[in-house]
Amino acid sequence: MEEYRYPVARRSWSFPQGGFPHGETGTPEELARRELAEETGFRAGTIRPLGRLTASHGMTTQHCNHFLATGLIPGPPSPEPEEIGIRSAWVSREEFEQMTRDGRITDDSTLAAYALLLLAERRGEVPAL
Repeated sequence: MEEYRYPVARRSWSFPQGGFPHGETGTPEELARRELAEETGFRAGTIRPLGRLTASHGMTTQHCNHFLATGLIPGPPSPEPEEIGIRSAWVSREEFEQMTRDGRITDDSTLAAYALLLLAERRGEVPAL
């Protein structure tokens, strides 16, 4: 998905991600399903954990749980007000990798999730997509 990111003052592509609204809690899987549906409209038939990584572990305790969603069922997205203008698109692996080379994808969590997917495929834990 592509949206304007205020901290870097430009539009950027990334995998769906986010956190629970203030006062709400749930499991990482529930959050992954929620963010996927809100930002893309897709509902996942299956969510498979790929890994949990820290973000800037020298500066914060923040961590990211990464998942592979399959068995996708299309539906309408329901972005939060600050996500108005968000856009999603399917891209091939070749296009995804080109987007990282030309700077359209610079999000570290997105690239970490892609690396976890490649490792899971290499180990035979998930079929190659």
